[in-house]
Amino acid sequence: MRSALRLATAAALLSCAAPALAHRAWLVPSTTIVSGTDDWVSIDAAISNDLFFADHNPMRPDMVKIWAPDGSPAPIQNAATLHYRSVFDVRIDKPGTWKIGTTQSAVIGSFKLDGVEWRVGGRGFGGAARPPAPGAARPAGEGAPPRPSVATVADIPANATDIKLTEVIGQNNVFITAGAPSTTVFQPTNKALEMVPVTHPDELVSNEPATFRFLIDGKPAAGLNVTLVPGGKRYRDSEGAFDVTTGADGVAKVTWPFAGLFWLNATTTDAHPSAPRATERRMSYTATLEVVAP
Repeated sequence: MRSALRLATAAALLSCAAPALAHRAWLVPSTTIVSGTDDWVSIDAAISNDLFFADHNPMRPDMVKIWAPDGSPAPIQNAATLHYRSVFDVRIDKPGTWKIGTTQSAVIGSFKLDGVEWRVGGRGFGGAARPPAPGAARPAGEGAPPRPSVATVADIPANATDIKLTEVIGQNNVFITAGAPSTTVFQPTNKALEMVPVTHPDELVSNEPATFRFLIDGKPAAGLNVTLVPGGKRYRDSEGAFDVTTGADGVAKVTWPFAGLFWLNATTTDAHPSAPRATERRMSYTATLEVVAP
């Protein structure tokens, strides 16, 4: 069960998270702003159909990292994994903006062996053995697994054909600010898809436009589609998702329709992977944002 939940979490975090996708991974804090440096914030983390209602799988706490305002790591405390969600605490003991989230990098894809398609990584791994050695006979009575797969690129046998591999990189964040906002946790690494806010994520107001800059490998991500989905769909007839597009400078401007929690996601694909043998790179950036009333 533990490995199955881990794989489900990784698959959801690394998938192309468009509005039509049933399952979305998210983190929701009990608050995004605290006044002092002796506070605690509780985080719910899950993969669900509706935002932000836990109804599918928990996100595993050991996949989550915490960055203090100075960029140093901080510990997760009081973590518990429930049936539909995980919950943990963060002790806010330094002033400034904290980042809580996940960073994932993997190679997924497929290949063929003796005419049978195998998967590399992703949801299928866990129930199948390694591919048989070339020329080896399958034990009597053993049929082919329904969705055979291997864990890593290194497990692909030398005689495999039709190899198709994609490097998948993603992150999913939420931000907590103690006192005055700070920007250290937003420093780009210049690797894959990143968001560098112009408007601070903890200063979003429903009657004020917000601006976010997106980068790919440190350069402006022009023409990037950014999807925003408000929470609380179970109380509405429609999902209420809307899209904005970045300009040549990688900047997207958002006008919030109302106050509340919003799930932001940008996903794109290019042909510049860094992983060996991969021919495609799929990148995603996700964040949970709180927009307050004026």
